[in-house]
Amino acid sequence: MALSGFEGFEKRLELHFFGDDPKNVGLGLRLLDFETLDEQILQAVQCTVVSAVANHYFDAYVLSESSLFVYPTKIIIKTCGTTQLLKSVAPLLRHASLLGLTLTSCRYTRGNFIFPAAQPFPHDTFQNEVVYLEDSIPDSLCYRKASVMPSKTPSHSWHVFSASTEATSYPLNGDVMYTIEICMTELDRDLARSFFQHPGDGKNGDTAGNEMTEITGIGEIIPGALICDFAFDPCGYSMNGIDGDRHSTIHVTPEDGFSYASYEFVGSVYDCDDIVRVLKRVFKVFRPATMSVSTTCVSHDVWTLVAGALVPLGMKCRSCAVDEFPAAGNVVYQTFTARRNK
Repeated sequence: MALSGFEGFEKRLELHFFGDDPKNVGLGLRLLDFETLDEQILQAVQCTVVSAVANHYFDAYVLSESSLFVYPTKIIIKTCGTTQLLKSVAPLLRHASLLGLTLTSCRYTRGNFIFPAAQPFPHDTFQNEVVYLEDSIPDSLCYRKASVMPSKTPSHSWHVFSASTEATSYPLNGDVMYTIEICMTELDRDLARSFFQHPGDGKNGDTAGNEMTEITGIGEIIPGALICDFAFDPCGYSMNGIDGDRHSTIHVTPEDGFSYASYEFVGSVYDCDDIVRVLKRVFKVFRPATMSVSTTCVSHDVWTLVAGALVPLGMKCRSCAVDEFPAAGNVVYQTFTARRNK
């Protein structure tokens, strides 16, 4: 818990591995059992699993502070509050090594904390985070870059660290994937009330989460996705979506004064129409006053669709920053604020 409220802005870590051990083909990191994940990796971060779902491609865990996705050769951990996310790196690399897996790339991203003074080391400064990461990953990830991408909105900037064994990334099976990370603040007060539980209603986190998914329209953002949701007491909400080999996730801190919501999803550049549809549906669920959108992709085309989706909804693009990172490709960071009524 932060000093003045709960810290909604998440820290996000994505690690990619390579391995050719025939015993682990097709499973890889998914061979990590629940006890290892919960007691040795997440315990170091200071969070735990509250709900889980899986399909043929990956495992998705809703955490007490955000989400964990485990693919055969990729793991994504996203945590909010005062969690110490980077302390997961050492145990993750140790257990991956036991499975015959070698780290090939690392990417860490986060926005501006609402309550930065409450963050513990190494998350007290971005400089400390970068030093901690560089000391934690092997020297073979020799292509490295750290940057703070600015905006004209004081409360929003985007911190990125990327490291890889290769200078550039090559599309898997010819498909070019993108990752979009959305951070929203100053949520519409009436809509934010939907993420509070009613005292004494007798509903547990799963039941209340299912109800929030239904009444807010979250279930319609990506129709057909398998949803694993959870509501926190007295307020707050998390959701992981599974759609084939693609994940999506939502986290909501609805308290007035520091309300925050995030939405992350991945997709293929060959399905770019999905971006406009998803962005419009996400906006309608929360109607934030301020919104930042980070697009990560080796292609230049995806980010141009973002403004086209949000401007007709009454948002104005205030800034756009572009940078290139090892293996990750291009990161485009855009901020939007609601237009004032004249």
